[in-house]
Amino acid sequence: MDRRTIEAQELDEKTQDPQFWNDPKAAEATMKKVREVKGWLNGYKKAEDAYNDLAVLFDFAKEGEATEEEVDAQYADALKIVEDLEFKNMLQEEADPMSAVLKINAGAGGTEAQDWAQMLMRMYMRYAENHKYKLTISNLLEAEDAGIKQVTMKLEGEYAYGYLKGENGVHRLVRVSPYNAQGKRMTSFASVFVTPLIDDTIEIVVEQSRLSWDTFRSGGAGGQNVNKVESGVRLRYQYKDPYTGEEEEILIENTETRDQPKNKENALRLLKSQLYDREMRHRMEEQNKIEAGKLKIEWGSQIRSYVFDDRRVKDHRTNYQTSDVQGVMDGGIDEFLKAYLMEFGGGKRS
Repeated sequence: MDRRTIEAQELDEKTQDPQFWNDPKAAEATMKKVREVKGWLNGYKKAEDAYNDLAVLFDFAKEGEATEEEVDAQYADALKIVEDLEFKNMLQEEADPMSAVLKINAGAGGTEAQDWAQMLMRMYMRYAENHKYKLTISNLLEAEDAGIKQVTMKLEGEYAYGYLKGENGVHRLVRVSPYNAQGKRMTSFASVFVTPLIDDTIEIVVEQSRLSWDTFRSGGAGGQNVNKVESGVRLRYQYKDPYTGEEEEILIENTETRDQPKNKENALRLLKSQLYDREMRHRMEEQNKIEAGKLKIEWGSQIRSYVFDDRRVKDHRTNYQTSDVQGVMDGGIDEFLKAYLMEFGGGKRS
């Protein structure tokens, strides 16, 4: 904390420079660092105050001036503050403080899988609401009968990616399907893919020669203008892996607004997020090779089962489970995120 205090003072001095905002990009990067450092200082101060309050209350209790219940309540509050700080300490990777892009794809299984994808979308929307993240739906492909085929969501707020990065993978639903006439128990799958939302403070090279655009008319509500103006954009990027030489096309659609230039800007931002994520995954794979003794974190594997009839949600990586199925589907996934980060987090920034 002494080091962070000095760092905060030095950063504050930088922001007082009359020339500070001459370079907006560098200034924003510095302000982001200021918020991060002061966030740690404030968190530590809050934990320290809670500990001191507990010590004082305990002394009062020994003198008969406070009850055991009051001490227990203060202890619970102090413990939560310290645990929250410890939890945040697991978020030390470069991308962790960023906002997140979350994409859900329905798996094979028709209407049942599409309904499951929509249920997951609602779960993450409720999670965003609970944590006061700004939520934007940038691409939604609804299914014909029920549910969705895919959706891309942006959750903007500090550490959204750090908290949600463990949601990458396949989510499995087991339930008696309302879409099955025989009332049979069915298993459905949906994949969740989370990437950091890149901002202007991080340089990502996009080769313009590999980039092309299509436009189309946005569907859904919005009046006659939506049907007349080709505001939707489709970005195609011929990506070449710098490490393997393999090539593939990255396809991104954006219908977020009725303004085509704004949609192009948003699509480019999503492309940069994907390119950044690929680079980070490469670094992770290299690190896993070096640290072969550690449990490898697999991307895209089945990570969690939601068994509605047995009232059980279980994460297969950490073995954490709960019987509060409804609470989970209402966005209460914090304990799953915490269990994952406490087991697999804790990486250090270079």
